[in-house]
Amino acid sequence: MEQPRTGWRLGVDVGGTFTDLFFFDVATGACDIAKVPSTPVDQAVGLMEGIARSVDDLGAVVTVVHGTTVGTNALLERKMAPTGIVTTQGFRDVLEMRRRDRPHTWGLWGTYEPVVPRDRRLEVQERTLADGTIHTPVDVAAVRQAARTLAERGAEALAIFFINAYANPANELAALEAVRDIWPNGHIVGSSEILPEIREFERASTTALNAGLQPVVGAYIASLEERLRAGGFAGQLLIVQSNGGVMTVETAKRRPIRTALSGPAAGVIAAGRIARAAGFPNIITGDMGGTSFDVALIVDGESALAAQTTVDFGLVVRSPMIEITTIGAGGGSIAWVDRGGLLQVGPESAGADPGPVCYGLGNDRPTVTDANVVLGRIDAGRPIGGKLDRLDADAARAALASHVGGPLGLDVEAAAEAVIRVANAAMAGAIRLVSIERGHDPAAFALMSFGGGGALHAGALIRDVGLAQALVPRFPGVTSALGCTIADMRHDFVRTLNRPLDAVDLAALDREIVDIAAAGAALLDAAGTRFELQRTLVEFDMSYVGQTHTVAAPLRLDIGKETAGITAAGLRDAFERTYRRLYGRLLEDVPIRVLNLRMAAIGKRPGFDLASLRPEDGLTVDAALTGRRPVRADGEWRDTPIFDRLRLPAGARIAGPAVLEQADTTVFVDPGLQARVDEFGNVVLERVA
Repeated sequence: MEQPRTGWRLGVDVGGTFTDLFFFDVATGACDIAKVPSTPVDQAVGLMEGIARSVDDLGAVVTVVHGTTVGTNALLERKMAPTGIVTTQGFRDVLEMRRRDRPHTWGLWGTYEPVVPRDRRLEVQERTLADGTIHTPVDVAAVRQAARTLAERGAEALAIFFINAYANPANELAALEAVRDIWPNGHIVGSSEILPEIREFERASTTALNAGLQPVVGAYIASLEERLRAGGFAGQLLIVQSNGGVMTVETAKRRPIRTALSGPAAGVIAAGRIARAAGFPNIITGDMGGTSFDVALIVDGESALAAQTTVDFGLVVRSPMIEITTIGAGGGSIAWVDRGGLLQVGPESAGADPGPVCYGLGNDRPTVTDANVVLGRIDAGRPIGGKLDRLDADAARAALASHVGGPLGLDVEAAAEAVIRVANAAMAGAIRLVSIERGHDPAAFALMSFGGGGALHAGALIRDVGLAQALVPRFPGVTSALGCTIADMRHDFVRTLNRPLDAVDLAALDREIVDIAAAGAALLDAAGTRFELQRTLVEFDMSYVGQTHTVAAPLRLDIGKETAGITAAGLRDAFERTYRRLYGRLLEDVPIRVLNLRMAAIGKRPGFDLASLRPEDGLTVDAALTGRRPVRADGEWRDTPIFDRLRLPAGARIAGPAVLEQADTTVFVDPGLQARVDEFGNVVLERVA
C-alpha cells in the first residue's frame, strides 16, 4: 500500500523511441529524471535500465506508475493473441459487417480483415430482447462445445458476445460460468463486463480486442512485476489508462483495452496540471516524440473525453479516453520525396532502432532529427537518451543531400529547412483540427510543447497557427512520465437506458446510481492505495428524439447511501445547458432521449507539489550561458547563444535566436520571440513587443 514515507514515486512512459522516467521523492519533494532508448522487443528491458540510472535500490521505490504501449502496439500491428468468439445465432458476422462503412470513402475498393476470422466465430442458441426479457435461455451444452472447438482451432482467448446482453447479462453470465472449467486459461471475457452498452458492433469489437489483448498485456505485466520484485521492489505497481486515470495491475490484466494510448493520456494530465498552476487554463498540448505528434485541447482546465476511438479501420475501441489527435510527425519521422516531386515527412518513422541517420545505427533515410542537427539546433555533441556519445552530423547531411536535396534541387541546408517546414505544417494542421474546426480561436490558447522534440518546434507553431504563447514545462522530455506520478485512480461505468426522458423510471435510475457509486467506492477501497479524497462523476448521453449523435451532459448530484436525488428537471437542465453550449440553440417541442448513464469513481492520489520544480535561488543568466554556435533560421546562419536551461533563474528573459539545452530536450527560441522563465521553471515563449 502506498505510504507517505521517504521513498521514490516513479512514473514511466514507454514511447516508440525513448522510455521516459520521472522520479519524485514523496517526503522531500526531490525530483530526478531519466531518458533511455526503448526496447521494442521487450519494453521491460528499457524500463529497468532507466530505473538503474537513478535508483540503486528498488526497495526505495514506493510506487511505480506505468504508461505502456504494449496494448497499443499490439492493436496497431494486429499482434493480439488468437481469439475465438461465441455469439448469438445470426450474429456471427457483426465484426465483418461493421457499420457498413468501407476502408476508402470514394470507390468500392480496399480490403478489410476482421481481427477474428470467421472460422473462430461460432453461434449458439440464445436470445435476449432489447427490453431485457430472456426470450430463449442459452444452450449451455452448445456453448461448452463451441469453446472446445475454438480451443482446438488455436484460440488462446475467448470472447462471449450475446446480442442485447447490455439489457440483461443473464445468458452471458451463464455461458461464462459454463466454460470456465474447460477453457485452458483465464483469458475469458463477456461483452456485458467490458461494455454493457447499446450498439452491437462497438460492443463486439471492444470485447474481441480486449480478449485478444489479455494474453499479450497480461504476460508483459507479469514479466515486469517479476523483474521489479527480483530487484527488491516491494511497493505498488499501477497502470495508466487511456482516460487519464490509473488502475491496479489486476484490473489492467482483466481489461487491457483500457491501456490503449495511455502514455499520451498521462502527458495531457500533466500538461493540464502544470498549465493551470502557471496561469494558463486554455492550452493545446503538443507532445512530439520519436514517432508521432499528439495533440489535445484543454479548455478551462479540463481535457475532453471521447467515448470511443478507431485504432485502425474496423478496429473500434469504445472506452472512455482523452481526446487525442495523432499524426506521424515525430523526431524520427522519415523525410521523402514522392513520385510527384513533393516533399513528405512521415508517417513512417525510424523509431528507436535504427533511429535517425545521425545515430549511425544503419538507417540511411533522413528524419526530422537529422534536419535539426544539420541546422545546428541540436548539438551533435549532446545527444539525449544516453545511448550515444555523439551524433553523426556528416551522415545526416549526406542523407539529406541524397534523399531530399538532390531530387528537389536544394543544397543541404535548404533541404533541412524544407523538412522542418513540412513537419511544422503537418503539426499546425493537427492543432487547427482540434481548435479552429471545433469552434475555438487559437489566439486564446497557449501551446504546451513537450516530448523530446516538441520544444524545437514550438516557436514556429506560434507563428504558423497564430497561438498566443507557448509553454515548455521544466522537464518536457519526460512530461508524460511526470503525468503518471500525479494521475488519479479512476474506474468508469456505463449503463444503457434508451428511453425518452418522460419515460425514464426515475426511482430505478436513482437506485442504479447509488449502487454504481457504491461499487466504484468498493473498487477504490480494494486498490490498496491511500487517497486524499474520493468523488463520483455522473453524466448522461442524451439527444433529441430522431438524432443519431448524443451529447455528454454532466450532472452534479449529492449521492448518498440511499438516494442520489435524480430528477427529470435536473436531467433536462443538464442536457439543455450542454446542447446550447455546443450548438448555440435548443430545438423547441422536440422530446429528449436518454441513451446512456456514465459514471466514474475517482480516487485522488497524494499530489505532487509543482513548487519542487522551481529554479534554485542565486542563479544568473550569465552563469547559464555555456557558449555560442551557428544556428540556421529563416534561411541564414546566426551566431546564437547557448544556455543551460535548468540553470536559468526565474524571471530570466532570453531574446531569440537562442538555444536552451537540457538532458531530456532542446528548446529553440526563434528570431522574433523571447523566452521567459516563470516561477515554476517553465519557459514561456512569446512574441517580442
